[in-house]
Amino acid sequence: MLAANINLTIMTATVARTSTIASRPDFAAIAAWVQPGAKVLDLGCGDGSLLRYLRDARNVRGYGVEIDDANVLRCLNNGVNVIQSDLESGLSGFESGSFDYVILSQTLQAMKHTEGIVREMLRVSKEGIVSFPNFGYWKNRLQVVFGHMPVSETLPYQWFDTPNIHLCTLGDFEAFCHQHGVHILERRVMNGDHQVTLSPNFLGMLAFYRFERQK
Repeated sequence: MLAANINLTIMTATVARTSTIASRPDFAAIAAWVQPGAKVLDLGCGDGSLLRYLRDARNVRGYGVEIDDANVLRCLNNGVNVIQSDLESGLSGFESGSFDYVILSQTLQAMKHTEGIVREMLRVSKEGIVSFPNFGYWKNRLQVVFGHMPVSETLPYQWFDTPNIHLCTLGDFEAFCHQHGVHILERRVMNGDHQVTLSPNFLGMLAFYRFERQK
């Protein structure tokens, strides 16, 4: 009976992990860039799902940073180490070079001080990873042409209640990196669970970048 229970537990965990991969291809895209056993800081970590995924899939160690009270509690329930803090105030609580990666997943567009947070990411880590909705995606452009701010899977808010204040395209982010001494190591653009290689700034819904400080 004990062996059967153990096997059932393993099967349940495997199914849950497979389900997460299938439902969150963005998690898998980020995990592909993270070395096993790395030390990771996840900024704006929400309920800690990404960090928990990386812990299970890549055996990472690290912390999440989150300001929302309810999400902090969810992180704790998920077994994720979390620090409650406002990202806009910077990362002064972390020493330089403390982490292998700092991740900002689908939060960049909601930051008031983009330059400051990217600079801080590269101060406390060797590499930064960001993901953000591509404002240049063709369906977003089409909605603008017809006189409306885009509402989509990656931009689910109406204009009057959105936390997004700095939306950008792939070209915008790459120009920003060039102007601010950020060296892009890799780029991946996705539409759902499919990677987009043809005309990514037009056909891609979600963008991922791995970068380092310009040497």
